[in-house]
Amino acid sequence: MSDVTRARHGRPVHHWRRDVVELAALFTAVAVADGVANLIGHGPDGPALLLISALALIATAAFHTWWARHHGHAPPVGDTGARPPAGERRQAGPSAPVPAAHGGTAPSALWRLRTTVRDEPGSLATLCAALATRHVDILSLQTHPLAEGTVDEFLLRAPGRVEASEVVRVVASAGGADTWIERADAHDLVDAPTRVLGLATRTALDASELPLALRQLLGRCTIRSLPGRPVGGGHGPGEVPAEGVLEDTVLRLRAPEGGVITVERAYLPFTPTEFARARALVELDARLGPRVPSGQDVLTLPEGDAITVRRADTSDLPEAVRMHERCSSRTLGLRYHGPVGDADRYLNHLLSPRFGRTLAAQTASGRIVGLGHLLWDGDETEVALLVEDEWQRRGIGAELLGRLVAMAVEAGCASVYAVTQASNTGMVAAMRALGLPLDYQIEEGTLVITARLAKRPVLARLPHDGGLRGEFGDARLSD
Repeated sequence: MSDVTRARHGRPVHHWRRDVVELAALFTAVAVADGVANLIGHGPDGPALLLISALALIATAAFHTWWARHHGHAPPVGDTGARPPAGERRQAGPSAPVPAAHGGTAPSALWRLRTTVRDEPGSLATLCAALATRHVDILSLQTHPLAEGTVDEFLLRAPGRVEASEVVRVVASAGGADTWIERADAHDLVDAPTRVLGLATRTALDASELPLALRQLLGRCTIRSLPGRPVGGGHGPGEVPAEGVLEDTVLRLRAPEGGVITVERAYLPFTPTEFARARALVELDARLGPRVPSGQDVLTLPEGDAITVRRADTSDLPEAVRMHERCSSRTLGLRYHGPVGDADRYLNHLLSPRFGRTLAAQTASGRIVGLGHLLWDGDETEVALLVEDEWQRRGIGAELLGRLVAMAVEAGCASVYAVTQASNTGMVAAMRALGLPLDYQIEEGTLVITARLAKRPVLARLPHDGGLRGEFGDARLSD
């Protein structure tokens, strides 16, 4: 560091040695100039030479000044010369978050939005630019081509202060029509191909997953499985062509067992793309045929008896009928709420994985002594239990119910409901043992117990054995 550039208290420091050198140079220059002047001045043309030398020095100084002003500080080629003020210059890096009104980072919200735009160049760009004016970030986009126009489905992240109505107005101003919007969550961040592959995998492993997979694929909708022709005659939904039928807000697909699967969405028409995806899932299910997971658990009852809990299907129909024969009329009446003689005709429907999931409790000899059903009832889910008289009051019903509720939570159901009678103290006690807030309603002489479910089950050991059951919030199953 030079002596001049160092500073003390904000002022440059001049060292005395620099001053001595400058004075010596000055005296030397004066002495040389005096000697040259005496030598030239005493010659025959001395005065003229001194005058010419002075003019040459003046011209040289003038030329140097002009050159410095015009070329010495010229900016490089392509540089406009514009510079931000020193106070505004900062290092490059990520943009700072927008501050919230009361400090911290502004909250954001996730939205799912669907709108129809004109099928012409620039329409999507106009829509994206309009959303950008409200600082709305587009996280993902799916397009559904139509005969006229295109349905665009967005996953958006918007500032918390931006309301849904404001987003809809912005979309409408950019040319969007038939706009629909609802709140999204972190699960929607999964891209569409990954989500579809996951649903296909679940359907391949378990036939009862098809209705749930269709609901998660198509959003909030009601799914029903109907026979092609009602039992006992009458007019049913009729035959559906192999390729299915798309009717605005209703999809009709041929079920693998010959019935009809209907998917209805009251507020939003289905697109051909959604129809094709739903049909592909149903075709996958049909090709794989009937199937249920083969896992099972062996539990020990307080008396020391061992029972096995496993998934059941229509192959268990003969043994289920024999269990009916061993049950008393009162037990069957409390379960089916009707004539006891009609109980057997429900079993084929109850055991079919197309309509839900069934758990069977069987002894070491293979005799079924209890059945628990989780039934997809449109957009709701019902739980039902039947335990043979001899095996009641041993905790089998509570074990089956806890596992059914755990399945409902895993399937994303919000609640489950049970239809019984006030005199069925065993079912009422099993529902209370779940530890969920319950809602009791009397409908046409029957008791409907509804419980809302928590999103994540908390596993707890049953007091009477080493098995596990799920403890959740409440019990009527709906979306």
